[in-house]
Amino acid sequence: MIEWIAGYSPVQQALIGTLFTYAVTALGASMVFFFKVISKKVLDGMLGFAAGVMIAASFWSLLAPSIDMSEQMGLIPWVPPVLGFLAGGVFLRLVDKILPHLHLNAPMTEVEGVKTSWHKSILLTLAITLHNIPEGLAVGVAFGAVAAGIPSASLAGAVALALGIGIQNFPEGAAVSIPLRREGLSRTKSFLYGQASGVVEPIAGVLGALLVLVMQPVLPYALSFAAGAMIFVVVEEAIPESQSSGNTDIATMGAMIGFAVMMTLDVALG
Repeated sequence: MIEWIAGYSPVQQALIGTLFTYAVTALGASMVFFFKVISKKVLDGMLGFAAGVMIAASFWSLLAPSIDMSEQMGLIPWVPPVLGFLAGGVFLRLVDKILPHLHLNAPMTEVEGVKTSWHKSILLTLAITLHNIPEGLAVGVAFGAVAAGIPSASLAGAVALALGIGIQNFPEGAAVSIPLRREGLSRTKSFLYGQASGVVEPIAGVLGALLVLVMQPVLPYALSFAAGAMIFVVVEEAIPESQSSGNTDIATMGAMIGFAVMMTLDVALG
């Protein structure tokens, strides 16, 4: 697969990678055609798994290369990673405050963002869409870093990141569609909303790749920015939701397994 994708331009590679992650989101959403309900323990374990993958990807695929690149570019090694990481968290916090959304299992009285009359189904979808912005950006920036000729960035590493993000998108797709089915939506509508949460990933991926190709000096900042945005999502939403029903052991083990899977992918392929 590495040889096949190497024949494409960085932007095309980012598009292919994020179309894959979107497709896995849609596959997860398709579970609504087979299940109307899902065990809360299973859902919490899957959300914990997703959190573990995102934490591992943030370091192994984004922060570590950002530190290496900063050093290679003659910069103070810790400055771009720290600034980009914090900027990513601030950006997601601003989006979180503005974009109307509703976390899983939360009542309508706890809608976040600007006031709106949107239906609960849309608000739930937008909550998962927030996850997918930094994930798509991370994949796009990773492929852009390879094209920039940075020694610590490899095509195999970018592919590993896309695979890891894709794997954890499966439970995210199911986490949208199945609760919507339980709310009374048809299976088809529940699926459409679930897969729609991943549409933003190809857009963010292509923009990320274009950004680092046009402005190479921002690459260390862009990598750590994506990492900061993902960690914000993990701490603000994924981990709290995975443990909100008391299934802390299951959610924690899911996170451990997710971290181990992503670390293995990055080290083995990168």
